[in-house]
Amino acid sequence: MKLAREDFQGIRNWFYRNARPLELAKWQFHFENGGQTAVLTALAAYQNEDGGFGNALEPDAWNPYSSPLQTATGADMLMEIGFEDRDHPVVQGILRYLDSGAEMNGNIWRNVIASNNDYPHAPWWNMDSDSTARSTFNPTAILAGFILQFADRNSALYARGFGIAKELEDLFLQEPEIEMHPLKCVLTLLEYIALAGLQEQFAYAEMNAAAARRITALLQRDAGDWNGYTCKPSFFIQKRECLGYEDNAAMVEKELDYTLESRNREGVWCLNWSWAGYEREFALSENWWKGWIALDKLQFLRAFGRLD
Repeated sequence: MKLAREDFQGIRNWFYRNARPLELAKWQFHFENGGQTAVLTALAAYQNEDGGFGNALEPDAWNPYSSPLQTATGADMLMEIGFEDRDHPVVQGILRYLDSGAEMNGNIWRNVIASNNDYPHAPWWNMDSDSTARSTFNPTAILAGFILQFADRNSALYARGFGIAKELEDLFLQEPEIEMHPLKCVLTLLEYIALAGLQEQFAYAEMNAAAARRITALLQRDAGDWNGYTCKPSFFIQKRECLGYEDNAAMVEKELDYTLESRNREGVWCLNWSWAGYEREFALSENWWKGWIALDKLQFLRAFGRLD
């Protein structure tokens, strides 16, 4: 089963009607031979003067002020398009924000910041939340990894980022039984370690093996529960080269079928969460998320040969 060409065209039309400029630029990058420049231009609109990101870059938190989590979201997008220019103003801005020590608690960047409460947001980004997404690894593992790839290796920032990454390595190897969102951050750190060519300075193979075991343990194997907010294979496995694919290939194929069968009347995919508040703002955020999700789903389908 594959996504028909006319259905792909329908999704493309939906994007041009509904997506934010950022997701549209990423659509063009992934599916229309668009360049990195348009993505960088759109992404920079969410960056503040201090170099950090805010302004609902991650659509579940409308806080305009810079936060570590929103900044990690920006870093993820740079990795998504394979951006490597460490001298670019967006990259230098992120490094400046991280070097400032803003919103840190010791060697950990805060997952949630107090000013989130003053703006529309999902409940898990409230200061009072006890969500499992709040952990030592999220977003500290992503931000430490960003430093490893982009900071000057003779700088104090690089030394600090390297030290934080080593602390996270020890923490993960001692207690690998972490939840899905923190594990995704560990996987991102591993990718940064590889991009920076630092595999020999970390227990890289050991961390990968522990992460692969944890992926298999976390996956929800009952497709009947995939309508809810559960851990489907694609959360970790977006292509055959991803960690965990070999042990879960059959389940990946099952999810590919599920993905094709679960489009909504608009031809895209619905969210499987809501805010339970801020109804007007969530209606807008929901549409932003649909573009984000559709990009992920289409890349997943394409990677496994499911686009006609």
